[in-house]
Amino acid sequence: MLRKQIIPPSSPPPSPGQPDAKDIAAVATVLVTSEAPDHPVEHLFDGRDGRGGTRWTASSEGEQTLVLAFDAPQSVREVSLETEEPHASRTQVLTLSLSQDGGRTYREVLRQEFTFSPPGTTFERERWSVRADGVTHLRVVIRPDKGDGPGRATLTSLAVR
Repeated sequence: MLRKQIIPPSSPPPSPGQPDAKDIAAVATVLVTSEAPDHPVEHLFDGRDGRGGTRWTASSEGEQTLVLAFDAPQSVREVSLETEEPHASRTQVLTLSLSQDGGRTYREVLRQEFTFSPPGTTFERERWSVRADGVTHLRVVIRPDKGDGPGRATLTSLAVR
């Protein structure tokens, strides 16, 4: 069973579908600022990836944070994710950061923009090489619309290797 905790958006944050990915339910607690009742954070790790897969969606608009708080320091070699937006044209900005000191400080390792233009471009899949040892926390911050328009953060899958 996935361990999770809803964290207030204003507070700093303290896969089965991919065979070589870490089993997040076994090695981490997932902290998330919000989740829609019909699209909980568990959907990121349920193995139902790809276009039309299950997804996590924030319950509120605006920037959202998702943190994997590992039970023991981990070696991270790769992070992959999928995101889908079949309805609205927008540019979602994602920032990936790592902590090696129990979540006290984070080092940004990448920033990526995903531009959706339905009905054409609606799905993005990324795989990033991230080499780090002793990782205690992995943080993903999502700004759902670079132009600050209305929108909810969403991801279809998140895997760590």
